[in-house]
Amino acid sequence: MIRVLIADDQAGIREAFRMVLDAQPDMTVVAEAPDGQRALDSARLLRPDVVLTDIRMPGMDGLELTRRLAKPEEGEATRVVVLTTFDLDEYVYTALRDGACGYLLKRSGPTLVIEAIRAAMAGDTLISPQLTVRLLRRMLPAKPEGTQPETPLTGREVEVVRLVAQGRTNAEIGEALFISAGTVKNHLAVVQRKLNAANRVGVAAWAWSSGLARP
Repeated sequence: MIRVLIADDQAGIREAFRMVLDAQPDMTVVAEAPDGQRALDSARLLRPDVVLTDIRMPGMDGLELTRRLAKPEEGEATRVVVLTTFDLDEYVYTALRDGACGYLLKRSGPTLVIEAIRAAMAGDTLISPQLTVRLLRRMLPAKPEGTQPETPLTGREVEVVRLVAQGRTNAEIGEALFISAGTVKNHLAVVQRKLNAANRVGVAAWAWSSGLARP
């Protein structure tokens, strides 16, 4: 059972995510906190597996909380997933530099939050698709126009990968390709195995670095 602590200054947000996470067969919310300091105190006392935190909170913010938990001066590190409405590059870079296991936008939806928590437990890092696309465009040089990457993917898998590289969710990809979100998920699982990619971030990175994705 994955033990989660939720830190957010809005009680409604905490309650909503508690309901979502507690409904998962492998997760339980062990505590909530309305600010960073109380989240830090609770995390040190309860030792949750993952802390899910907003950024802007009274007193200690989520970035400072991340640094203190994910890169403590002493003691064991705690996995932290940032969940916020702010997609500023400065926040993303700071959180990841200071050890965050994920950076999600609240508009990404509960499914991605669940995936991010499980990814954190597996030692992986998950970033909202919208942010992934922006970061990859800046970090990876585009291949010359007309470059055709060698790929083990089928035509349908290529279509899915291109939309993943645009930051689309499974539901949006399914709508664009006239297939169900579940079918998209199955295609992505096959693609990840073929590309040896840990998650959709790795799939998007491959698409941009290979020239399959275009601005």
